[in-house]
Amino acid sequence: MIARLKRSYRGMRLGTRLALGLGALALVVFAVVGSTLTMYMRDYLSAQLNEQLKIAQIAQSKSIADYGTLEGKKYYRWYYAVYDVSDGTPVLRKPEDAADVPEDVDDFTLVAKAQAAADTEILRTEHLRGEGQYRLRACEVEPGVVLVSAAPLDDIDDTVGQLITVQVVAFVLALMALVVFGRATLRRGLKPLSDMAHTARGITSHDLTDSARLPVRHDNRDGGPEVEELRTAFNTMLEHIDDALAVRTEAEQRLRRFVADASHELRTPLMSVRGYADLFQYAAAHSPEERDKHLARLRAEAARMGYLLDDLLMLARLDAADVETPLRLEEADLVQLAGQAADAFRAGRPDHPLTVSTGSHPVRLRHDPLRVRQVLDNLLTNAAVHTPPGTKVSLEVSVESGTAEVRITDSGPGIPADDQERVFDRFYRVDKARSRDRGGSGLGLAVARSLVRAHGGTIDLTSGPGATTFTVRLPLGGEGL
Repeated sequence: MIARLKRSYRGMRLGTRLALGLGALALVVFAVVGSTLTMYMRDYLSAQLNEQLKIAQIAQSKSIADYGTLEGKKYYRWYYAVYDVSDGTPVLRKPEDAADVPEDVDDFTLVAKAQAAADTEILRTEHLRGEGQYRLRACEVEPGVVLVSAAPLDDIDDTVGQLITVQVVAFVLALMALVVFGRATLRRGLKPLSDMAHTARGITSHDLTDSARLPVRHDNRDGGPEVEELRTAFNTMLEHIDDALAVRTEAEQRLRRFVADASHELRTPLMSVRGYADLFQYAAAHSPEERDKHLARLRAEAARMGYLLDDLLMLARLDAADVETPLRLEEADLVQLAGQAADAFRAGRPDHPLTVSTGSHPVRLRHDPLRVRQVLDNLLTNAAVHTPPGTKVSLEVSVESGTAEVRITDSGPGIPADDQERVFDRFYRVDKARSRDRGGSGLGLAVARSLVRAHGGTIDLTSGPGATTFTVRLPLGGEGL
């Protein structure tokens, strides 16, 4: 039975359990308050009755002393007995009225004897045969004379009984109201918790692989500071989960695009290699000129595929830089490195005039010269590939606030605003129709950004009609490395 009650209690909702607990606590409080009030009322009424007996006996004692008899007002159902005491033995005087004494006066005689022996007022509660509970008081009227008065306790018992009845009814009604309204109040106060539980169930039933955003939130502002704090923490947790899922979804989408683009980019040179291999096999039986031409094309496609694989490998190593960094750092002059990149650009792109501004002082910093040179080459090549012949290009090296800056600017048509945020994405091309021979694989800027970040720096783009600038910032002290 007890086990069943425990299981039923555990199966109740939190609001009901709290309401029952509050009701049990209120019941204990009501019991303590009711018992204390009842005892206080009984003691108070008893004290009042004792005082009433005392006052009545004072008047009656004067009457006995003056006239030898009881005169004056007598209370209903009260008893009075006068004893003459000689040698400690009380003897009952004949009452003026037979109704003044009960049929059984033994208790009166015992109280009178006790008063004579103690020589002080005596108060006792006795059960008179056939009458009920009475309060007896004995006092000395004069030497040798003792007055014993008795007052019924029925009124006190009735009053206390009515008080207990009123208390029980009031407490039961109050307890029922407390449980009912308390449960309603608690349910309303705990509603935010129920909403959070509903939200959590919604999350568990939501397919997180389809969307990076969770479909449910809890925005109820009720419940007080504690529930509000929990609500804030709960929604903050959901926002973090949202962000994590968004990052994961974006990473998955980028990975899919990366794999698809990489497969597509690798497929083209592989098909070319296969085609030229077939042509080479066919042409080998004819003229040496045909064989040499196809062999050259084979080498070109293989080299192009090798460059693409090198870029992919570099990006993969940079992505895993927390495991093994691909950089070989050393102290080197950035100005000298920029000069070498400028010389190579002039030799390979004579149709794009290049202006170099590096200042008169060297800019030494800790970096990987080979990889920084790769960044500069990629940016310069990007300026030449995506602008028409004759477009001016400038290369500037400076130091600003403890940071080495390299700015490469071209005066071409600029990059559309919609494409500026994605030019650093892998395999992204501004001109989708551009041939791969002219436009490259779309990895140059992605590699440049990854290498700059690996050095602890940043690369920014500002572009408009007539001016496109890539700004590379590298820390002089190597703080970001």
